[in-house]
Amino acid sequence: MPLAGADIRVEGATVRCLGPWTVQGVGGVEALLEALAWPESGEIVLDGSGVEALDTAGIWVVASAARALERQGRSVTVRLRPEHEGLLRMVSAPEVAGGPPPSPPRLPPLARIGRRTVEGAREAVGILGFLGETTLAAARLFARPGRIRWRPVLHNLQSAGFEALPIVGLLSFLLGVVIAYQGAVQLQRYGASIFVADLVGLAMLRELSPLLTAIVVAGRSGSAFAAQIGTMKVTEEIDAMRTVGIVPADLLVLPKVAALAIALPLLTVYADGLGVIGGMVMARSELGVGYEDFLDRLGQALVLSDYLVGVGKAPVFAVIIAVVGCHQGFRVSGDAESVGRRTTVSVVQSIFLVIVVDAGFSVVFSWLGI
Repeated sequence: MPLAGADIRVEGATVRCLGPWTVQGVGGVEALLEALAWPESGEIVLDGSGVEALDTAGIWVVASAARALERQGRSVTVRLRPEHEGLLRMVSAPEVAGGPPPSPPRLPPLARIGRRTVEGAREAVGILGFLGETTLAAARLFARPGRIRWRPVLHNLQSAGFEALPIVGLLSFLLGVVIAYQGAVQLQRYGASIFVADLVGLAMLRELSPLLTAIVVAGRSGSAFAAQIGTMKVTEEIDAMRTVGIVPADLLVLPKVAALAIALPLLTVYADGLGVIGGMVMARSELGVGYEDFLDRLGQALVLSDYLVGVGKAPVFAVIIAVVGCHQGFRVSGDAESVGRRTTVSVVQSIFLVIVVDAGFSVVFSWLGI
């Protein structure tokens, strides 16, 4: 039964393939193979030793018929001429045949821990190296102040600082409300309602305001830094900058670090005020502590060092967020998926490092008695 030069001949459980099996004539043969009434038992042989010419279309038909029979639980043998066996191996590969790729060998738990430790160490070394490069670039720029680009600094100051005021203010106000409410329940039992001012003031000014502001800015601005630089790297804009003699750190990194170092302390002061106001509102509604009494007690409970401790942390947090975001942006490679992955990593690393550094500050301040 010739079909455009191709031919099949059924002899019991053997199907002989004859003639040229190329892309021009295998379509009809494929339909005939699917319609054949195969024997219910015994080994089935697809004999292609009589094929005169074979290409990838023809071998795909043979391999597809063999796979369909094997899925039915049948035993199939494919016989080909030696020069055609390479084509069969090629189309039978898992990535071509559509089978699942081989799963990588599972490492022992200790080996997985070691691998993650090495990866973490490399990431830490990369961040420290990028911080060193940024410091050197800043030193070169300060040596020649005329090269400072103020417009990118002001643009980043607006996006990272001014536009963050609503979310930072709202969260700080609500956090002050929560702290005052939780403290009111306990302080009422001992008749010490006035000490809610101590609780709100110390908690907000020393710890929560700088930490909350840094976390919000890491989610907003740190991710934006990574996404912006990563997208520019994918579109090869950074390579174009280097080609025309522009140092990417001067234009992309330093303005972001400078803007965040200015914006974060100001946002922290703003968060301090909103958090105290939230505590005052809750103290009056739950404990009956008036605004004047609250502020009077707050002035007695706090000293200047409490305020400076919180504000002093902010520039350090700002440098961490900006450096990590820019570093992950420069590590983007390949495609848009890498941009999303590095953006996520930048937020996670920034928040983790901010909390670790904040814990270190607490230990140092405790040791110094501040």
